[in-house]
Amino acid sequence: MKKVLAFDLDGTLAPSKSTLPPRIGELIDQLLGYFEICVISGGKFGQFQTQLLDGLNTGSAKLQKLHLMPTCGTQYYKFNGSQWYQVYAENFTEDEKAKIIAALNEGIDSLGYRESKVYGEVIEDRGSQITFSALGQDIVAELGDEGVRLKEEWDPDTVKKNAIRDYVANTIPEFEVRVGGGTSIDITKPGIDKAYGMQKLMDMLKISKEDILFFGDRLQEGGNDFPVKLFGIDSVEVSHWEDTASRLEAIIDAIR
Repeated sequence: MKKVLAFDLDGTLAPSKSTLPPRIGELIDQLLGYFEICVISGGKFGQFQTQLLDGLNTGSAKLQKLHLMPTCGTQYYKFNGSQWYQVYAENFTEDEKAKIIAALNEGIDSLGYRESKVYGEVIEDRGSQITFSALGQDIVAELGDEGVRLKEEWDPDTVKKNAIRDYVANTIPEFEVRVGGGTSIDITKPGIDKAYGMQKLMDMLKISKEDILFFGDRLQEGGNDFPVKLFGIDSVEVSHWEDTASRLEAIIDAIR
């Protein structure tokens, strides 16, 4: 039996930048009675707070079995019984941040992908990760379901994101440049991806790959969940949060 269930956030546990659906919240609460649970995403901790934690109605004992890994595992948060605390953060220097932001701005403008109407920051400093969001970080918060629809329609075939990634990666080859979510590019230190986060989790919990089952909506080659599958962790590809919910209900039925 697996010891840990690990999840991507956007598109897996919740719609992009949206609050955790009550059905998923109830399932996570039940599963924390049987498993350690890790959520890993390119988002910052604040996104975990509003999307995930605010939608959970879970006691403090269970929360201590929940592991949060923002920015692909370059940050790690645990609950100590009364509050969430940062176990570690592998942040950029100010010079590194400036170089990355300059490369992103150059790439966006050179390729003609800067949108005239955006909602919130387009380039966000997440400490250990710099993230470009084509339509702005706050589009879903401001527009709701319409924001989700606009994000899904911006680059459905990933042509724009791949072009930006390739341009920026060639400009700053000393950093890791990856396609993130539907409208985003994530930049971290070299070798950082969700497999890196899983290795950090394994080190923390003293477990092996065989102890983890990972759920993600971008497990195909080139997707930001693919490194976990390539790393050799058993992985389940889902198409949306409802798909995840159905699979988790089956797990609960099997272990009762």
